[in-house]
Amino acid sequence: MIKKTLFISILSLLSINGYAEGLDSGDTAWILTSTALVLFMTLPGLSLFYAGLVRSKNAISVLIQCFAIACIVSIAWVVYGYSLAFTGDGAFFGSTSAFFLTGIGRDTLAPGTTMPHSLFVIFQMTFAIITPALVVGAFAERMKFGAMCIFSLLWFTVVYIPACHMIWGGGYLADVKDFAGGLVVHLTCGVGALVTAIVLGPRKGFPSTAMPPHNRTMVVTGAAMLWVGWFGFNAGSSWAADGLAGMAMLVTHISAATGALTWMLIEWIKGGKPTVIGIATGMVAGLATITPAAGSVGPEGALLIGLMAGVICFYATQAVKGVFGIDDSLDVFPVHGIGGMIGIIMVSFVGVQGGFLGSSAGESWVPMEQFVVQLKGIAVIGLWTAVASWVILKVLGLVMPLRVSEEEEYEGLDVVEHEERSYDLV
Repeated sequence: MIKKTLFISILSLLSINGYAEGLDSGDTAWILTSTALVLFMTLPGLSLFYAGLVRSKNAISVLIQCFAIACIVSIAWVVYGYSLAFTGDGAFFGSTSAFFLTGIGRDTLAPGTTMPHSLFVIFQMTFAIITPALVVGAFAERMKFGAMCIFSLLWFTVVYIPACHMIWGGGYLADVKDFAGGLVVHLTCGVGALVTAIVLGPRKGFPSTAMPPHNRTMVVTGAAMLWVGWFGFNAGSSWAADGLAGMAMLVTHISAATGALTWMLIEWIKGGKPTVIGIATGMVAGLATITPAAGSVGPEGALLIGLMAGVICFYATQAVKGVFGIDDSLDVFPVHGIGGMIGIIMVSFVGVQGGFLGSSAGESWVPMEQFVVQLKGIAVIGLWTAVASWVILKVLGLVMPLRVSEEEEYEGLDVVEHEERSYDLV
């Protein structure tokens, strides 16, 4: 009994000391967990999801692309990315004051939070990692590895950083409601993917030749990891272990489940059978669409957003490939780009306090006025991303080839680019 009392007393003193210093251990522990979950989305979640969706001769190429992007962006984020995204008061870019994370030590707190500044840096780093990694799905099976590395670094610098600063760093679009990345992550990667697919051109044989996923088990495994990791993505964006985080986690799950079932049912009705690729893709669409609204909608709103994600994103995938003939290999634009825009728009009406289908964040705004603000955000970020992506690709194409030759594409990027095979069966 004495030992128990002593233990409790020590914990109380530690807690009091922590609060006195501004650090909240509970909030810190949650964001530590969320950071790991978001990185888990890319490595291994997205890597396996994409690798399973491509043909077996290109699976290694997708895995190493995601891995390399994680490494490249991590270093760039430390050197200049974080500083340009989250310091200073510029409209489009921040300042150079925190290059190489100058001034960020073990005992410094992130501004406006109860967590270490270093934790804020790495949490935001995981968002910066997954965004260009998502673009990989657009040019899968045809882009040279060296060109991919340089393109991803330039795209991160010219597209992601200013988008992040404009919305989350107090820049030009600070009045846009984007809780966890509908514009910063999903619209940028979606539009970037669309432009990349157009500039590079389709894979040889598209659309007449069937290019089915080579490993559906791998797809579902990666999709399941994305679903779990997304809780860190959305609920972690509350910056605290509180009711907002709990509601964000709940609505994230609801939207994912609704989007998955909706997509599966449409496929079932149209094709006669449900598919595992369909239910997994619908889940991702539901997650992408709820992301900007996760901090403001309630359960009813999440049901509506998930339903819209399943229906609209499904038909968007059909339109991109079937109507417009664009070979966005793994449907990045219709799932993430369209999904992100839907979520951004729906925030205006579903996320307002006391508004349609309820709210959880307690914020208040005039729906139509906020709708105009949200549309402005879509227009600015979408146009910025499209133009910047096109310029990067065109300039890069002047100094080096962007895609492999027709013969190399036929043989597969695994062997041509890496001299490795996904499966060596003996």
